[in-house]
Amino acid sequence: MTDTPPRTPPTTAHHERPFTGHPGRWEKERARAERTGHVRNDSCSDACELVLVHERTWWGWLGWTVPGDGSLPEIPHQIGVLTAAATYLQRLAVRWLTRRPAQRIALGGIPASVRLSVAAVAVVSLLTGLYAAAQGIPVDVVLPAILLAPLLTEHLLERLDSRAREHVRIVEGDVPCGYLQRLAALHSDLVAAAVSSDRYELRRAAEIGQHLLWDAAGLLQTQDTLAASDALIARERLMLHLVNQVTQTIGCTASEDGATEAGQARAWRPTPPSTHHSRREPS
Repeated sequence: MTDTPPRTPPTTAHHERPFTGHPGRWEKERARAERTGHVRNDSCSDACELVLVHERTWWGWLGWTVPGDGSLPEIPHQIGVLTAAATYLQRLAVRWLTRRPAQRIALGGIPASVRLSVAAVAVVSLLTGLYAAAQGIPVDVVLPAILLAPLLTEHLLERLDSRAREHVRIVEGDVPCGYLQRLAALHSDLVAAAVSSDRYELRRAAEIGQHLLWDAAGLLQTQDTLAASDALIARERLMLHLVNQVTQTIGCTASEDGATEAGQARAWRPTPPSTHHSRREPS
């Protein structure tokens, strides 16, 4: 089968701004965030719980804050990197962790709140318990069930969050995210080239890029950028080498395909009909 190269070589324009390839998507997400949560402005403190707009990618996600002045953010507030060679269930973990924030209900004058899902389970368990008690089931059986149902729901959600985080590495902070954003843009070039072709070299480059991104996220989780600078620079150089190699492979493939098509066109060129007619000699 003839390999089909991408129409354009990698451009490293990914992730410079939110939803680079879908500008209309950011406006929708920004409007939703302004309606449902807290946006970033000058009055924000470290205790502010900002709303993040998650941009999911093949390798993980970028979490963008929503500036209060309506401008586009330049550096993600959070970046999550999925483990290399992730399974389908592990990719579902990314969708779980990047789900929209749970709606919470304030508890009157108490400085606390509960998730809407937990409150719904509490109401259902209360109604079910009252019905069970009316049917003659002992109260000492019904009451613990009513109390345990919402607690188990909250524990289950926290447990799912914890299990999902085992498959991703999450980095926060302007300096670490700025570096990882640059590395992720290069890796996205590799992924874009791999999905546009069936060449083994391009798929292998994308796999190596995922490992590099995963390793870099691990370094940024455990060390600051100064302490890990040598290891980070080495990974960025290797990523750049992969991108250059992929660009050359795409160019060679395009040249080979063009030469093949030109040769086929010459081979299939029809021969014009002959205008020479033989003259019959008179008998």
